[in-house]
Amino acid sequence: MTKPVIGFVGIGLMGHGVCLNILKAGFPLVVVAHRNRAPVEDLVGRGATEALSVAELASACDIIHICVTGSPQVEAVIGGDDGIAANARAGSVVVDCSTSDPVSTARLAETLAERGISMADAPLGGTPANAAAGTLGALVGADDDTFARIEPVISAWSRNIMHLGPVGTGHKMKLINNFMSLGNAALLSEAMAIARKSGLTVEQFDRVIGTSRMHNGFYDTFMKWTLERDDTAHRFTITNAHKDMRYLSCLAIGSGALNPLQDIVRNQLSAMESAGSGAQFVPMIADFIASANGLNSEVPNDKK
Repeated sequence: MTKPVIGFVGIGLMGHGVCLNILKAGFPLVVVAHRNRAPVEDLVGRGATEALSVAELASACDIIHICVTGSPQVEAVIGGDDGIAANARAGSVVVDCSTSDPVSTARLAETLAERGISMADAPLGGTPANAAAGTLGALVGADDDTFARIEPVISAWSRNIMHLGPVGTGHKMKLINNFMSLGNAALLSEAMAIARKSGLTVEQFDRVIGTSRMHNGFYDTFMKWTLERDDTAHRFTITNAHKDMRYLSCLAIGSGALNPLQDIVRNQLSAMESAGSGAQFVPMIADFIASANGLNSEVPNDKK
């Protein structure tokens, strides 16, 4: 049986790893460059085909992945004369792997459906290292027929696939998931600052929390910055985190849900971005909160 041709728009930290696994699974892959040519050239060297535009990619592919910053970028890729909606074949599928605004996702799905193109959302769960290893999670929103078509491709790059319901449900759950992880980041950072202010060390903090019921995979990647100054373990920027929490605020308001704790987390991220730290990664929240408490950088046994 001939495998569908897969398109991929957005070959960044996560997209490159996803594409590697699509190729490993034997799917024909078409990619398009944006700013950084290095990942494109790497994938072409492994057998991918490079399209010169999104329009060219869309017209050549059966299932088109998008993995960009957020909804404005997704809308730009799908809309316009050179976008996916105007150039993809009827019967093709668009899979948005970005963390997007569910309201925008629903609107885009309607636009694509008018042209006979299906849409699914499959935001990614994990890190760039998980993407390269093919061990990401995928939170999928799609009708049953569309899910059946895209599941073999998603299985190439995801270890844990959860079909949550119709299009948009994946993005809703992803925002809630990110709220929990970012809330954990803020909580850990503030707790470490209190520990240090009261005379305990970060090493003592880790010895207790890292061996308790509160230990988890997020804790491990988050703490690698504080304990080892490893900035590769959790490469998710403050700017992207803040964007996700703005989307979640809109989702909460639209749903009539109270969200006082999420407001605090969002404002913490807003403060970091406003201070010029938007390009820093989420584990560096610990340094920001430490500085606000008059402490220097978070390292084991560090003192004021």
